[in-house]
Amino acid sequence: MKSLLLASVDWAQVGIVLGIFAAIAVLLTVCILLVAKFCKTNADETIENILSHLAGANCGGCGCTGCAGFAEKLAKGEANLSDCHVTENAQKAAIAKVLGVPFAEGKPTVSVCRCSGGADAKDAFTYCGAQDCAEDQKLAGGHKACAYGCLGDGNCTRVCPESAVCLQNERAEVDPDRCISCGACILACPRGLFMRIPADAKVYVACASHAHGKAVMDVCAHGCIGCGKCAKTCPEGAITMQENLPVIDYTKCVNCGKCAAACPRKTIRLRD
Repeated sequence: MKSLLLASVDWAQVGIVLGIFAAIAVLLTVCILLVAKFCKTNADETIENILSHLAGANCGGCGCTGCAGFAEKLAKGEANLSDCHVTENAQKAAIAKVLGVPFAEGKPTVSVCRCSGGADAKDAFTYCGAQDCAEDQKLAGGHKACAYGCLGDGNCTRVCPESAVCLQNERAEVDPDRCISCGACILACPRGLFMRIPADAKVYVACASHAHGKAVMDVCAHGCIGCGKCAKTCPEGAITMQENLPVIDYTKCVNCGKCAAACPRKTIRLRD
C-alpha cells in the first residue's frame, strides 16, 4: 500500500512547489536585508559609532545597564561623557567629535571608601538578615551605632567588575591598582560612602560622619572628631572644615602627608 501511495505522487509537482517556497524565502531575505540597509537611521549609526569608542566594561557606573544604554543616552543628549570614568580620554575625544560637543580631558581618578570604622565601630544591634547593605539599612537605619559608617555587608564588593573592593576588618577597602573608577561601588552603597579622588592623591578622609566629637568617640575608635588639626597643619591651606569634617582641595594638595601625621584618630589615611 505504501509503495502504491509513493508511486502515485507527482514528484515533479512537489519539486516545483518546493522551488517556489525556496524562491519566496530567498526573496523575503533579500527584502529584509535591503530594508535594514536603506532604512537605517542616522541615530542608529551614531549610537554604533559611539559604542565603538566606549571601553566596553559594561560596569553600570554611569547609571545605565551597560555601554549600549549609555551610547543611546549620549546620542539623545540625555547623558554626559563625564558620566563614564572608564573610557580613555582619547576615545572620549572621538565620541565628542561624533556628537559635535566640546571635550576637556579629566584627570584619572580612583574610588575610596570614607569609613575607618568596621569592626572598630560599635553595633547598635545584631543584624541577622540578608547580607545586603540596602536591606540592612532598611532595618532601623542599619545595625551600626554610627549612622554614617560602613555596614560591611559587601554590596560594593559584589558589583565591582574588577574585584577592586574587598572587606577588611568589616569595612570596605579599595585597591587603587585595580580600581577603574567606574563608579559601580558609588551607586551600590546605600550610605554614599564612596567617592572619587585623583589617582595620584596620597591622602583622603576615611570618615563621613558629621556628628560632633563626643558622639563620634562613643561609637567609633577612628571616626573624625572635628578637631581641625589637619586644617591647621596643612602648609598649603588645602583643607577646610565643613560640618565637622575636613574637606581636601586636591588642586592645592601637594601630598606632603602632614595632615595624616597630625590626625589623632588616624582618620586621614595615606594611600600607597
